[in-house]
Amino acid sequence: MIPNVLSIAGSDPSGGAGIQADIKAISANGGYAMAVLTALTAQNTQGVFRVETVAPDFVAAQVAALHADIRIDAVKIGMLGSAPIVRSVAGALQGLTAPVVLDPVMVAKGGDRLLQAEAVAALRAALPLARVITPNLPEAADLLGLPEARCTAGMEAQARALLALGPGAVLLKGGHLPGADSPDLLATPEALTWLPGPRHATQKTHGTGCTLSSALATLLGAGLPLPEAARRAKAYVAAAIAHADALRVGHGHGPTHHFHAFFEGDTP
Repeated sequence: MIPNVLSIAGSDPSGGAGIQADIKAISANGGYAMAVLTALTAQNTQGVFRVETVAPDFVAAQVAALHADIRIDAVKIGMLGSAPIVRSVAGALQGLTAPVVLDPVMVAKGGDRLLQAEAVAALRAALPLARVITPNLPEAADLLGLPEARCTAGMEAQARALLALGPGAVLLKGGHLPGADSPDLLATPEALTWLPGPRHATQKTHGTGCTLSSALATLLGAGLPLPEAARRAKAYVAAAIAHADALRVGHGHGPTHHFHAFFEGDTP
């Protein structure tokens, strides 16, 4: 069965992150992608220049229209932008039994804030909706009100603290750790599982968080157990980064190559 996967996120007109990246990642991992827009952005690989959020009731209306007609096998939540939109999405998803992957998009690669500071508390309150959340280290620190973890022991402590906020699991991304490795940590109430991986020497990492969470949602929607889905999603993103130099997009943080597996002769 092809899983129907709903992304609730903002638009990135450059195509590397946001709804556009989600649709690519869902499709590349064998899902049928659906999209509910929460915000329009004026951005490229060098920065975010303007954000226009969608009215919260219209965000909810988009979700309701899909839920009334289409089987939803998994949901990925990305950029929400404001506290009213966070609450609107949380309300719209009540009663949905499909797994929810929440990527707490808070700050863009270039440092531009994509979630209003006053909305962090609302996002924190919405974490119990998620089967798994996928923060990076700055996002985890923001959610917890703590300094950013700088070592694996710090990651383990913060992953446990995030679990205590109510999500079913935490996939804490270690890409901001110093060093040659880029390990991620899957934390569930039962165990902590490290997902090791090398760091790729490239600036083309725009949208990696969106891509990982969308791939993970797709694999969960297809029925894979969480540990296996997390491993496969990480491997997919690593390959998309490794092949990113085949693309010539922009002059800043370029995108990953979501469809690398479909291009002949595309070698890293």
